[in-house]
This record gives sequence, structure tokens and C-alpha cells, in this order.
Amino acid sequence: MRNLIFGVVITLVVVLTFKYCGDQNEDKIILKEHSALIQEQLKNVGKLVVTEGYFSQVFNYNKSEALFGNFINVEKKALVVVNAEVTVAYDLSKIEYKIDEENKTLYILNIPEEEIKIYPDFEYYDIQADFLSPFAAKDYNAIKDKVNRALMKKIENSDLKANAKNRLISELSKFYILTHSLGWTLQYNETIIETPEKLQETLKDLKL
Repeated sequence: MRNLIFGVVITLVVVLTFKYCGDQNEDKIILKEHSALIQEQLKNVGKLVVTEGYFSQVFNYNKSEALFGNFINVEKKALVVVNAEVTVAYDLSKIEYKIDEENKTLYILNIPEEEIKIYPDFEYYDIQADFLSPFAAKDYNAIKDKVNRALMKKIENSDLKANAKNRLISELSKFYILTHSLGWTLQYNETIIETPEKLQETLKDLKL
């Protein structure tokens, strides 16, 4: 009788041990699957998010030069019409992250800053210059520099950058949706993202 009871106990221990090991292996497989899903999502989102804008402006270029020891003063003038396409982009392939399988947490460590690019189209009208000091490459470069500075101010005062950040937040929200559905935690630096609103609030307050 004792041998029978002992045999039953041993059998139960063996069965439970195998079951426990099987559950552990199954949990590890699930964790690996979840980790692979998150990495795939990071890969899919890791693209260039671009917001476009268009600006037009008219510039007056004036420059005076003294020649021959201030003996002669010459003046250059031009009317410049600029139509520019502007893009504000986030290269999400540059996101720095860490996947912690043990604690089931996706850490977003760093988000790249926006990249602003200006593609101006120049049209020159009423160019006036003295034959002693004609329009040269340095004059056109000076005009381009002035235009770029002016356009950057217009971009800062527009809603283009805010719209670009909203698109960024929309893309990053996919991380929250996925991690939340898998029972994982999303954390950006020291902030745990518990709701989509928390993600939006966190990123909007940061200068990326």
C-alpha cells in the first residue's frame, strides 16, 4: 500500500514538474512572440513622417558698395518672388528603444528631432546693377540666405511644426495600442504611458 501511495506521489510530482516546465516554456514562447511583434511594429513605423507646407513671399534686395576709396558709390537692386515648398519630417528609423522581456516593458529612450527642409523657387525681376559692380554669385547667395532666414521665421510662426508633431504622436500611439493589447508597459524616459492622452501630453510638452 505504501509503495502504491509512494508511486502515485512520484507520478504526480513528475506530471506537475513537466506541466510547470511546459507552462514556463510556453510563457517564454509567448514573450518571444510578443517581443517579435513589437519589433515588427517598430520596423513598420520606422519611416520618414513628412508634413508639407507652401509659402510665398516677395523680397526687395538692396545693396550699396563704395568703390575706389569711396570715390564712387554703386547700388544693386532686385525684386525677388519666392515660392517655397517646406517639409518638416521625423525619421522614426532613428528612434532609440529597449525591449525588456522580463518586465514586459518597451522603453522609448530617444526620439529624433524634426528635420526642416526648404525648397525655394526664385524668380528675379527688375535687377539693377552698375557695370562696375554687376550681380555676382555672392549676391544671389546673399539673397538665398536672407530668404531662408525669413522663411524659417514664417515656419516658426505657422502651425506646420505643430501639425508635424501631431503626426508623430499619431505614429507613436501605435506603440501604446500594441503594448497595451499584449499586456506590456510603454515607457518614455521616466514616464510610464498609461493612456493615449498621457502619451500626447508627454510628447507635446517636450522639445524634440
